Amino acid sequence: MKEKQSFLFISCDEAQHICDKSQYNEATLWEKIKLNLRYTWCKITRAYVRQNKKLTSTVKKSNVECLKNGEREALKKEFEKELTKQL
Repeated sequence: MKEKQSFLFISCDEAQHICDKSQYNEATLWEKIKLNLRYTWCKITRAYVRQNKKLTSTVKKSNVECLKNGEREALKKEFEKELTKQL
């Protein structure tokens, strides 16, 4: 039998999903309200939100530069070339 879902109370999994969406500004106001309600009484949700914020902050501060598409393709071709030599 399926448990009746409350329109106001959400599961931990749903709270984590909303937290992730919120980090990218994709969560609706209603989702944020439900997340904040769960946040007030669930220590697992609080820990997840705290870790998610820390991770987001660390990634923003890291200033990692990624390869450009042309560089990535050149690296891939070089890798495939070396791989075929090995076989």
